[in-house]
Amino acid sequence: MDTSTLIMFIVAAVMLVGVYLKAPESAEHGLKSGAALLIAVLPRMIAAFLIAGLIQVIVPQELIAVWMGKESGWRGIFIAMGLGAITPGGPMMQFPIIASLYNLGVGIGPLVSYLTAWSVLGIHRAIVWELPFLGPRVVAVRLIASLFMPVLAGWISKVVWDKWGS
Repeated sequence: MDTSTLIMFIVAAVMLVGVYLKAPESAEHGLKSGAALLIAVLPRMIAAFLIAGLIQVIVPQELIAVWMGKESGWRGIFIAMGLGAITPGGPMMQFPIIASLYNLGVGIGPLVSYLTAWSVLGIHRAIVWELPFLGPRVVAVRLIASLFMPVLAGWISKVVWDKWGS
């Protein structure tokens, strides 16, 4: 078990004890709510981890090395930005996939570019959520203002990674 998981379990235990001491029935309700959420989320998590594992088998490492590997340079950063911008799904889906890409040998620049594009550009979110609520003008301005963030983040991360040593 890693440190962050251990800390989360400790925080959960402390919260459970605190709630139980204040109102035992609330503690039971909280545990039931948490279990219901786990049951609702578990199928997505299983699918995400299966996809992440299969990506490592399906995608040839040679392909990754050429297009998004450590030596792919700007090409890798821009390809990763494009892929990140169009990839749908929330964090439960993305982080296992990103871990798989890293395990396949995607360079740090493209990896950070992908993650940044997914979180900042997210074309699927713009279409489904932003356009209906904010309209095309706000969405266009936001996308234009955010367009270079994945490239910049990818480049900076590569520079920092190289300075710190891989």
